[in-house]
Amino acid sequence: MTEAATTVPATTAAAPPQVLNAGEPVLTGGPVTLVEGSTFCLSERSGDVRPGGAHGLFVRDARVLSRWELRLDGYAPQPLAVIPSDAFTARFVLRRPDSSLLLVRERLVGDGLRETLTVENLGREATTAVVTLLVDGDFSDLFAVKEGRTAGDDSQVRGAHVRVAGQELLLTARADAGRGLRVTGSGDPVVTPRALSWRVVVPARGRWSAEVVAEPMVAGRWIEPGFRRGEPVEATAAAQKLRAWRRTSAQVSVDDPVLAKVLRRTETDLGALQITDPDTGRPFVAAGAPWFMTLFGRDSLLTAWMALPLDVNLAIGTLQALAATQARTVDPATDSEPGRILHELRAGPDSDRVLGGSHYYGSVDATPLFVMLLGECWRWGVDEATVRALLPAADAALDWIDRYGDRDGDGFVEYRRATDRGLANQGWKDSSDAMNFADGTLAEAPLALCEVQGYGYAALLARAELAEAFGDSDRAERCRWRAKELRDAFAERYWLPDRGWYAVALDRHKRPVDALTSNAAHCLWTGIARDEHAEVLVRRLSGVDMDTGYGLRTLSAAMGAYNPMSYHNGSVWPHDTAIAVAGLMRYAHVPGAVELAHRLADGVLDAAGGFGGRLPELFCGFGRDQFAPPVPYPTSCSPQAWATAAPLLLVRAVLGLDPHVPHRTLGLAPRLPERWGRVTLSNLRLGPATVNLTAHGDRATVRGLPGDWTGND
Repeated sequence: MTEAATTVPATTAAAPPQVLNAGEPVLTGGPVTLVEGSTFCLSERSGDVRPGGAHGLFVRDARVLSRWELRLDGYAPQPLAVIPSDAFTARFVLRRPDSSLLLVRERLVGDGLRETLTVENLGREATTAVVTLLVDGDFSDLFAVKEGRTAGDDSQVRGAHVRVAGQELLLTARADAGRGLRVTGSGDPVVTPRALSWRVVVPARGRWSAEVVAEPMVAGRWIEPGFRRGEPVEATAAAQKLRAWRRTSAQVSVDDPVLAKVLRRTETDLGALQITDPDTGRPFVAAGAPWFMTLFGRDSLLTAWMALPLDVNLAIGTLQALAATQARTVDPATDSEPGRILHELRAGPDSDRVLGGSHYYGSVDATPLFVMLLGECWRWGVDEATVRALLPAADAALDWIDRYGDRDGDGFVEYRRATDRGLANQGWKDSSDAMNFADGTLAEAPLALCEVQGYGYAALLARAELAEAFGDSDRAERCRWRAKELRDAFAERYWLPDRGWYAVALDRHKRPVDALTSNAAHCLWTGIARDEHAEVLVRRLSGVDMDTGYGLRTLSAAMGAYNPMSYHNGSVWPHDTAIAVAGLMRYAHVPGAVELAHRLADGVLDAAGGFGGRLPELFCGFGRDQFAPPVPYPTSCSPQAWATAAPLLLVRAVLGLDPHVPHRTLGLAPRLPERWGRVTLSNLRLGPATVNLTAHGDRATVRGLPGDWTGND
């Protein structure tokens, strides 16, 4: 995701999306986001969607509602609180000042929107009121909304044709007759263009209710919403999906109350962010709300990796969805090259003009991450037939690394966009100013990122293991030899002995880009780092210039480009810190590694506490001694997939959880932070086995391990 992609109009950029935690009233300001699959609604805390800003109901990358404002006797009710139930539903509690009327808007999203309006009269006399819902839709592409391009000269082109048909308010996109919206209400409303209204009498101590449903149309077909009229929330498709996800996934329980709260939020948000692939029926996870409710190669792959302890099916669904969209041709407009894994999939009305097309491939790391995750799925017990079916995609990915990723034949994977419409930076730090030298000078592409070499190294080892398992010893030997060569060359070219860290990249002249960044910690996670380098790197990462007390900075405070309020040059990203913790625990034998891992993990949890239990995409990189709680980043996504899944990686890392189902082994090397107390994983599915494990400190017990398995608990 890019910094430009997070920019919103000034009218809404002043506050981050409001954190929602089930059952807890929200009393502070800021936009409220509800999300279910590819549908999300962004509104004020009153529930209103006001025209002219970035709010709205979005379905499949288009804003279908740009106005949804409630009025009582012509006045906007005063908001009191927002009370969420799950990520996809909430109640907005309001009142009419100087009256006895309380209003509640119960909203549910899921391939459409349903809202129950309730007016309660708390007075001793009956009263009358006019309830009006103002409705409009501009059918703008999500990117146009996000970038504030909806009020320009072509706004009339993007607007809607509106007509009333009986009790239905029908909106049709001017630019695309196949996109539309149907709004209907119970209680016999008066339907006029762009409004539904009710004149009601509410008895003393009584109430009045009506239900309003907004159903979108895409490609000329009405979408079946994930709910029925009058249906209890717990019976809706979204609630059933979430219950099924909870029922089939492993459960994690901990003594630490903050971590327990964060993990509950993780489970709920991962369920809400899942989208079902229409071809395979398997789930994959969208990158995040509000702007990235779609398949993202890098984000979806890393999230699926982190979520493996909960449910391996999410990883398989992600791999299958990405294999189905894998590039097969060379197309400079979309940065497509045969074998390359998708960066981003879009379905909005302007998708053909966004980053070159609906399928955009400008990611340098998604391709090796694909192979890494397939190998990890094999270790976690995915059946052989499923893994074999994905091997051609994995081999095509490795071919891309050789033919197109390594642009100059030096053994390293570089990136450079094919046209000026693509992303200038194509690693996970993909904002335009993210790659710089220690003095702040921008590095020039082609760039060979340090973490991408680590991903390539891990991908080769994963493919070698798969080849060996399936009787292809020649391929296994070739992959291992290539991995060794890459590791040796990496140590020689990237290590900066006078600095004590890995160069973040090699630039177009093959000069080391010498800034100290969090990218170097990814090299610990993949195992490409040598022990002697890891020992020095741990000390560098432990400094106050990197460790904020709430997580690891993306860029050291001692570097020239450092800015704690930037997107990638000094901010803290929870998923990035979680990967660093996993890397440190991989090198637990290195002095100081475990201590730093514990400090970073506890810092992230403290940050989560400051955000109500839901980790945002990122937050500002000010030190803990300067601001407590951490300072939000104004346009951070929340919920965001890899931030949501990051606590699962923290748990797995400190447990030293390393299953290998084909070898019938369960590796455990627990080193839990003291404050965590006891950690229990229940119904952990490892192929045909289901086990329960409990850890405390450096001890663990496992129940349910089959008799022919071995463990080190």
